[in-house]
Amino acid sequence: MTSPMHLDAESCYRAVKSRDRRFDGVFFIAVRTTGIYCRPSCPARTPAYENVTFHPTAAAAQAAGYRACKRCLPDATPGSPDWDVAADVAGRAMRLIADGVVDRDGVEGLAGRIGYTSRHLTRILTQELGAGPLALARAKRAQTARVLLETTELGAADVAFAAGFSSVRQFNDTVREVYASTPTELRGRRGHGSTGGTIQLRLAVRTPFAGTALLGFLATRAVPGVECAAGTTYARTLRLPHGTGTVALELTDQSEAGATAFVPATFRLDDLRDLSAAVERVRRLLDADCDPVAVADAFAGDPVLGALTRATPGLRVPGHVDGDELAVRAVLGQQVTVAAARTAAARLTLQYGAPVPAAEPPPGEPVETSGLTHVFPTADRLAELDPESLPMPRARGRALVSLCRALASGDVRLDRGADRDAVRVSLLGIPGIGPWTADYIALRALGHPDVFLPHDIGIRDALRRVGRDPAEASRLAAAWSPWRSYAQLHLWHTLTPKEN
Repeated sequence: MTSPMHLDAESCYRAVKSRDRRFDGVFFIAVRTTGIYCRPSCPARTPAYENVTFHPTAAAAQAAGYRACKRCLPDATPGSPDWDVAADVAGRAMRLIADGVVDRDGVEGLAGRIGYTSRHLTRILTQELGAGPLALARAKRAQTARVLLETTELGAADVAFAAGFSSVRQFNDTVREVYASTPTELRGRRGHGSTGGTIQLRLAVRTPFAGTALLGFLATRAVPGVECAAGTTYARTLRLPHGTGTVALELTDQSEAGATAFVPATFRLDDLRDLSAAVERVRRLLDADCDPVAVADAFAGDPVLGALTRATPGLRVPGHVDGDELAVRAVLGQQVTVAAARTAAARLTLQYGAPVPAAEPPPGEPVETSGLTHVFPTADRLAELDPESLPMPRARGRALVSLCRALASGDVRLDRGADRDAVRVSLLGIPGIGPWTADYIALRALGHPDVFLPHDIGIRDALRRVGRDPAEASRLAAAWSPWRSYAQLHLWHTLTPKEN
């Protein structure tokens, strides 16, 4: 299978005939005779080859005049792993569009974040993804609206604005055009009722999904007041464009290879307009668009990584909901234990973070978020501090404040639209920030799929544990490209205490 930007029709058709769910989200099949587009695994009868076309995105299929299949719900699949990890302009733009930048700042704002004119960016996206930024953003809004209509009791106006539409009329027109249904007709598959700013959703992920391992990673690093974990639930506060919020996730293992599974998520938002951004940031945290089957296939021939992948199928690279927060916490974690970094982050949060409104869970809801009291302090707030006053070694305090000043000024951007190589150069230019910190930020804040930390103490210990010489870490890792970030996580995971 080629990249979705350059689809090979015969390869796509073979995937459709086999109903291979691994390609759901990688491309979409449209049928000329019905005017419908589907995911590759759609259970409907396979149409004749001469009657189909293939599209890299749902937006491209919609722009070509096709409507979403009501049976396989093609717009509900996880995004393409290719553009999710791509470092090119199209990949960077797609990640920002998913975060709602077009809805908030328009195409000019999106283009400015990437460093292109809006006209040039539109030309690139149309060529690579089959649709321009407005069409891509529109497809994202339509998908969010459909999910809210089918799974919540929110009124039509609330759904419209939560999905990012500027008016109820625009919402109605788009839903009718994309789904050949009115908003009222899409109602019917509701889950638990949602009121006010509380919304329960299911976030799509590819399987296998090692939810238990992801929960363990996040729980070990959870900052009191900002995050909490209990049982199978991980919860945290969110800083969003129009206010604050919280999310609680149920993280369990889901093992059926090649399927699409769902992570239950409960959002509580100050402003429903932040829903799309909140969902996208949590999907980054989950590494939801990862294709674990492709990663496992890449490691299958390696005696160490192959065995580790089989032992923990679907292990994710934990992302983050806020790049600035992750960067600050990475500096706090330099040359100290994870527990010490948590303690330092908790102190900063208590002193400089903004409190979040107390919110009790709805009656009967099995989610405990009472430990969430603050959002992590902003880079702007920390940039004002005297580094000499911070309760840490002076060099680290100076590095932290210098980093925050670069983030506050915009000299360093850690959203997923940033150029990864340029970010690394900028970070290494800040005194006190070395390769480990810059690469850890790339791994988790920027979602880089091909990062390896050969001098990390944990990696050296893990290599000894699996019978490899830590001095050969860089040489060994060269064979794991372009998925070295996943190799990194599998090796770290060997250090996790196993339950009896």
